[in-house]
Amino acid sequence: MIRLTNTMSGEKEQFAPAHDPVLMYVCGVTPYSRSHIGHAMSYIQFDVIRRYLEYRGYRVRYVQNFTDIDDKIIARAAEAGIPASELAEQQIAEYFRDMDALGIRRADVYPRATGEVPGIIAAVQTLIDKGMAYESNGDVYFRVRRFPSYGALSHRTLEGMRAGARIEVGEQKEDPLDFALWKAAKPGEPAWESPWGPGRPGWHIECSVMSARYLGEQIDIHGGGADLIFPHHENERAQSEAISERPPFVRYWLHNGLLQLGGEKMSKSLGNLITIREILEHFSPDALRLFFLGSNYRRPLTYTEESLPTAEREAEYLRRAVRAVDPGGPDDFDPTPWRERFVEAMDDDFNVAAGKAVLFELVRELNRRREAGQSIAGVRALVLELGGGVFGLQFTPPPEKAAGAEPFVELLIDIRRELRAAKQFALADRIRDRLGELGIALEDTPQGTLWKVKV
Repeated sequence: MIRLTNTMSGEKEQFAPAHDPVLMYVCGVTPYSRSHIGHAMSYIQFDVIRRYLEYRGYRVRYVQNFTDIDDKIIARAAEAGIPASELAEQQIAEYFRDMDALGIRRADVYPRATGEVPGIIAAVQTLIDKGMAYESNGDVYFRVRRFPSYGALSHRTLEGMRAGARIEVGEQKEDPLDFALWKAAKPGEPAWESPWGPGRPGWHIECSVMSARYLGEQIDIHGGGADLIFPHHENERAQSEAISERPPFVRYWLHNGLLQLGGEKMSKSLGNLITIREILEHFSPDALRLFFLGSNYRRPLTYTEESLPTAEREAEYLRRAVRAVDPGGPDDFDPTPWRERFVEAMDDDFNVAAGKAVLFELVRELNRRREAGQSIAGVRALVLELGGGVFGLQFTPPPEKAAGAEPFVELLIDIRRELRAAKQFALADRIRDRLGELGIALEDTPQGTLWKVKV
């Protein structure tokens, strides 16, 4: 029985989807620059959640959007001297390149805001007709106070929100809390014709329209970063339920914690972002996954200089186990109790850290059996099933190792092990020291010698 923490209630609830397949929507990126490791954290975590639901027998229909028209895209495109659509197309291609490299399975549908404008205009008109929205000088705003449960998702009060609300220059709202559904065109900006004049969609309305078109008026799971709870998801919930009049719009809201660098939230404005491409030049995708799988998806995570070297050592430990030679002895391994422990961990709010602990215990069992001359075929199959199938690990080396060094380093490690067994420690130490000079660090562990490229 899967239990998950629903942001709406703030409590763990039994997962009882209303649909088959499970309808799952996760907010995507605004493609104006390269994706960073904060994006990697969110999409890896939701990739694992999706994989686990399928492992437990659910079918899943997964939709993830691109906000491909936005103030940031317009500004960045103007700086580059190219159309906003061209910039968005370039960055979407980069996004897929990064996500594919991380082993993130593609969504069933990737709708784009610019491809949904007719539906967005129709949805905005519906809200106007219902008295939930109003036009003001070409802009259209949602009347927040006419949606009685506004603030329930983010656990805020209207009075508390009003204290911090303000009306920006050029806005003509009835209430500072009201938010834009449609924005009137500014000179030189991309625009579409509408009943209120040329303009473009507001940020929040696109997700309401996309989820309704590709999943229906009510969905099972809506995911995204914790920074989207307010205002984005609060506004999205208000719009969607005001249009359909069939609450709840979402049965289970899931939000991942944010990645911090040295105690600070990652932010483009702070200039402390690390792109996925930069990371994958030095570390394997598995290292990133194992780092993110070290804590519950809902908790913030702090990245330090040692985070990925440590995770890479874990990844190498798993890789060595998977590629170990099977002694060929009897195989009496029973996977059932191991699967049960893994499922028990993951059923508890997708407790990936506990699931990861089971995986590493399983690898220790593999090494024990190998050293005892027993077959490791069954236990290795389960490592691949859980580590590969659910956690999405690829068991491939980092870029430096993939470049051709691996066979030679492994040979030297084997020779060093034989020298140590023959008590020729001086020669063994010379191999270790020379490898160190070449940028290869060795680490002797109870499971054998691991190595990594120094960074």
